[in-house]
Amino acid sequence: MSVLALLAASPAFFIGTCLVFGLVVGSFLNVVIHRLPMMLERQWRQQCSELAGTAASATTIPAQVLEPFNLMVPRSACPACKAPITALQNIPLISWVFLRGRCARCGNPISVRYPLVELLTGLLSAAVAWRFGFGWNAVDALLLTWILVALTFIDIDHQLLPDSLTLPLLWTGLFLSLWAAAGTLSVPVDTRSSVIGATAGYVSLWSIYHLFRFATGKEGMGYGDFKLFAALGAWLGWKMLIPVIMIAAVVGAIVGIALLTVRQQNRATPIAFGPFLAAAGWLILMFGNQVVSGYLRWFTQP
Repeated sequence: MSVLALLAASPAFFIGTCLVFGLVVGSFLNVVIHRLPMMLERQWRQQCSELAGTAASATTIPAQVLEPFNLMVPRSACPACKAPITALQNIPLISWVFLRGRCARCGNPISVRYPLVELLTGLLSAAVAWRFGFGWNAVDALLLTWILVALTFIDIDHQLLPDSLTLPLLWTGLFLSLWAAAGTLSVPVDTRSSVIGATAGYVSLWSIYHLFRFATGKEGMGYGDFKLFAALGAWLGWKMLIPVIMIAAVVGAIVGIALLTVRQQNRATPIAFGPFLAAAGWLILMFGNQVVSGYLRWFTQP
């Protein structure tokens, strides 16, 4: 029996495989979360230098900005002693446990966030495998899940939702909806719902942003939130936009009040909205029909 046949025949094996593969993907997402904002900052510096009329050379731009830096180069290393991380030291979860959360060379602490991202990605991947079963629907849902994880932590760290993630997510949802329209996929939705969802998602938050700015003179959210909501509309369809924004808004308000109370933060302190959108979108991806049905039953009961 081939591996694909075994994955199709055994739900438990498929879920376990997605769990392990999700841990590996989570390790890569740690790299994306850490490096992508730095890559963007380097690009912005170069663009600012060009706009200022200076040549992009070692005399006008710091040398470290001109060095190759992407998701593959240079190799991952300890930020304290710069010792390269070997393959054995990069096994998801296991390496962190055996190293006791410290660099093997200098003993500098390794943030617990790294294994947590790996574990979260693995568990979410297993949940997707359980929900959708073997097939292209699971593949599409896994892709959406992984990008949402990356966007969540980048936004938490930098209050940034990069176009290099949100826009491909949007166009991928629209593109895959062509196969959904043919009846071969359920994720994303059909093309009509996808296009309307993407348009309504962007325009709705764009309108709220400008109304809020007109009324208060302040910016309530960033353009990245518009693009993420549009991407979720492309994947989930326009009918799921209201549940997504309601869940995101309610949870965001609760977290915001908690931060004001516990950390005694000022009301002007910005709170990233992207993580709440991403979490709400994933919940609707997994349980959208049940959420809507339960909501309607709750309001229609005598």
